[in-house]
Amino acid sequence: MLALSFDKVYITGGVLFILLYAIIFHEVGHALMAYWMGDPTAKNAGRISLNPIVHLDPFGSILVPIITYLVMKAPFGWAKPVPVNPFNYRHYVRGDI
Repeated sequence: MLALSFDKVYITGGVLFILLYAIIFHEVGHALMAYWMGDPTAKNAGRISLNPIVHLDPFGSILVPIITYLVMKAPFGWAKPVPVNPFNYRHYVRGDI
């Protein structure tokens, strides 16, 4: 029998909300660092945004985590990679570290 209490629902919802925005801040960090190093590719693609739709990959952010949670009880997933062109960096070697 599946017994869900409101405590479990609230905790799970809170953890998912925090995890979602942690992933988004991580990807925005990649985009901002590339932009600050002189590469406008991420900005031109609209990736310097806190909008979750811009950063979430339907396959890697929704489908794979659900399937891996159901199969292994350990969700695994990813966000869309931020497009970066290292040849646009002001200092190629320092920017590509």
